[in-house]
Amino acid sequence: MDISEKLKILSGAAKYDVSCSSSGSNRKGSFGDSSVSGICHSWSEDGRCISLLKILFTNSCMYDCAYCHNRVSNDVPRASFSVEEVVNLTINFYKRNYIEGLFLSSGIIGSPNHTMELLYLVVKKLRIEYGFGGYIHLKAIPGADIGLIKSAAKYADRMSVNIELPSEASLKLLAPQKKKEDILAPLTSLGEEYSLNLEEKSRFKKDSFIPAGQSTQMIVGASPESDYQILNLSENMYKKMHLKRVYYSAYIPINEDKRLPEHVNPPLLREHRLYQADWLLRFYGFSVSEILNDSSPFLEKEYDPKVSWALRNLDFFPIDINRSDYEMLLRVPGIGIRSALKIVQYRRQFPLNFENLKKMGVALKRAKYFITCSGKLMGSIPAQTELMRLLSEKKHKQLQLF
Repeated sequence: MDISEKLKILSGAAKYDVSCSSSGSNRKGSFGDSSVSGICHSWSEDGRCISLLKILFTNSCMYDCAYCHNRVSNDVPRASFSVEEVVNLTINFYKRNYIEGLFLSSGIIGSPNHTMELLYLVVKKLRIEYGFGGYIHLKAIPGADIGLIKSAAKYADRMSVNIELPSEASLKLLAPQKKKEDILAPLTSLGEEYSLNLEEKSRFKKDSFIPAGQSTQMIVGASPESDYQILNLSENMYKKMHLKRVYYSAYIPINEDKRLPEHVNPPLLREHRLYQADWLLRFYGFSVSEILNDSSPFLEKEYDPKVSWALRNLDFFPIDINRSDYEMLLRVPGIGIRSALKIVQYRRQFPLNFENLKKMGVALKRAKYFITCSGKLMGSIPAQTELMRLLSEKKHKQLQLF
């Protein structure tokens, strides 16, 4: 099989992994640099678009996970790269200005250790022999030796281990060859090493360990867990494993298996709502318990989680833009992080009005129901008691305002 056919198969097989994101890199090399600019497109933390060659080392796999396109029982075209082929593809694509880095994952062949060693050889060869300074996102293989995973991490900018399913029960049902401990062990170990490296880097001049951190992916809709369970797991991983990001992937029914649900369409709206809630956890100071609970375990379809929280907590509103603290400003629908920072900055110089807020980028279509400017509501907005009455009626046309 020629290299172009392999590339077609193994880039196609990699599309089901959505945990591909970059936070940029300042790694130095004799050529290749993603520090100032960043054949999938990923987004850096500061908004830059970075192009990555996204491939599997092989789509052959010894596992038979019910939800996976590459499972051993599926009759699909199989291919495998050699270490040299991946290295040459990366270098040649970079020199042609097609990419700025590499996203490399793999099916499990032989054993987890054997597979991880192949990935390790690729990144080591790129960094040491060729001086490649571009971005590398590498998958850690669950079940592989932790020392081997950490050795590979020295050459990567980001590493990820896909947790896939939100509970041990679902893992046993849909991916019985995988073990919860094998997945959590590298996540925990890499998180501890990352945290230790940050402390040492603040005191000594030391190279960063996976400078872009680690991430993971969960499949949404292949198993019966609620949004509350999924977000609780995400919150715990953010706190204990120093994850940069959890990716949520709407289940795509690509296999026929009695263990899987029968979805007509992937739950894309649910995936979208989980991302919105995840954003609140990471950047807006919310906890899962404020967004969901045992009696309301699923996110609402009609409104985003921030609006839902505000409608459940109307006694906090309206808030005065010129008096409320930064943390409370972040909880107003229509006010984002940048807008909240601008509000805090500019109100030190002069009282803000609604026209000022509009120029700052505040989405007044939503925010106007929850704020005042120096005690004044915007235009003909009804009094708060009237707004609460309208909302309590739960009529679609009235709630469409939000």
